[in-house]
Amino acid sequence: MSKNVAVKICGLTQPSDVHAVAQAGAVYCGFVFFPKSPRNVSFQQAAAMAVEAPIGLAKVALTVNADDAFLDALTAAVPLDMLQLHGNETPARVQEVKARYGLPVMKAVGVADATDLPALDDYMKVADQILVDAKPPKNADLPGGNGLTFDWRLIAGRRWAVPWMLAGGLTAENVAEAIRMTGARQIDLSSGVESRPGVKDAAMIDGFMAAVKGTV
Repeated sequence: MSKNVAVKICGLTQPSDVHAVAQAGAVYCGFVFFPKSPRNVSFQQAAAMAVEAPIGLAKVALTVNADDAFLDALTAAVPLDMLQLHGNETPARVQEVKARYGLPVMKAVGVADATDLPALDDYMKVADQILVDAKPPKNADLPGGNGLTFDWRLIAGRRWAVPWMLAGGLTAENVAEAIRMTGARQIDLSSGVESRPGVKDAAMIDGFMAAVKGTV
């Protein structure tokens, strides 16, 4: 796996998923804590997966508008390397979470058109990383993991002061084009390596990683 493009595979639900993404060369693995998601896991499930993660595979917790009580319980139960805020958290809330838990914080920002881009700059002032994701449709149940892309030309050639990841509908078939158009050096996906919602497929993971390797 090239050191130039780091891959995060999110929504793991089984210890075998952790082994598959580590063996394939991913840099980050993600656990989802959002009841409406088919990838939602309990603290106990996540803790069992986290202990399987080898050194060098960063463990990321995806939460949606979580309060301090939830995050207190989460961080006490699961050994984590990063918190991913995937709801409507404000820049001030991002700062609060960073200060309270002492963990790097990634903020997801949905993009559908040019009017969504200023929010990226706002969050980059406070977050350690930014996840540039496809904005979910109105009234969607899930804030991410919908298998949707956005117009990558909106962020083509842009450079920001903090690390960022490209997300939204990425698959083995389109990731090369996504990297070429955006210059992304970090990639995040979930549904693109699933045989059905919430079920990761080791062969699809390997195929995706091979597609990424072919771009660098």
